[in-house]
Amino acid sequence: MKEESLRQAMQVYEIESQCIREMADYFDINSFSRAVELLAAAERIGSCGCGHSGIMCRHFAHLLCCIERPARFISPAEASHGASGFLKEGDVMVFASRGGRTAELLPVMEICRKKGVHTITVTENTDSVLARRSDVVLKQHVNRETDPDNSQGTTSSTALCVIFHVLQTALIAQTGFTGEQFAHIHPGGAVGERLNGMHQGSGF
Repeated sequence: MKEESLRQAMQVYEIESQCIREMADYFDINSFSRAVELLAAAERIGSCGCGHSGIMCRHFAHLLCCIERPARFISPAEASHGASGFLKEGDVMVFASRGGRTAELLPVMEICRKKGVHTITVTENTDSVLARRSDVVLKQHVNRETDPDNSQGTTSSTALCVIFHVLQTALIAQTGFTGEQFAHIHPGGAVGERLNGMHQGSGF
């Protein structure tokens, strides 16, 4: 390995950890509280994004299912061709777009508005079109991407992932979701073995 390759690789730890440390400075308790309340009350939750944001939205939908909040990732392409029918009035759609101008998301936002679906947008650009049309906006902070050209979706993906983790953690407390409940729906793997072993004495 080239010496420069190793140097740049090691810089990734500092760049991304610095981003996470700085994120707390952009935390808006009012917006966050509103987002948690909407998600906790929703019968169904959708997540929608493109590229790296879309990949993180898939992760968020899975996290929500793990705490028994029915959710699914809705592809922006499919949303405009019927998939948005998954959501009903009073449900929630979570959009993720670092710049807040992702063209593919704008028609989906309009569908949600017409259907009475609450919208939450995670974006770095809180003055963007998506942000202005959303019910709740959560600020995404990114110091810089980890590649030399500051263009790959690296640190921005980490920042978005952390926001989704923070939301899920708050939802666990908000809804009173328990380890016993998780043991029911996660019997597989090492996690399932540990959880169900812990609760054997409780009738699980």
